[in-house]
Amino acid sequence: MQDKVETLSTVRVSKTDDLYKIVDCLNRTLKEKDLMFGLSLDQNDEKTAVFTIYQT
Repeated sequence: MQDKVETLSTVRVSKTDDLYKIVDCLNRTLKEKDLMFGLSLDQNDEKTAVFTIYQT
C-alpha cells in the first residue's frame, strides 16, 4: 500500500524568524487529523516563505 500526500493549499508569506514555530505547533497538534504543514523559502525571493498544507 502506497502512502499518498496531497497538497491542500499553498500560500506565500513574508519570512519572519519565528514562522517555523507556528508550523511546528500545527504539525504536533494536528498530525492525528492526517494533516502536515511545511515551510520553505521561495527560490526566487529570500524574503518570502512558502507555507503548504498537506493531507496524509
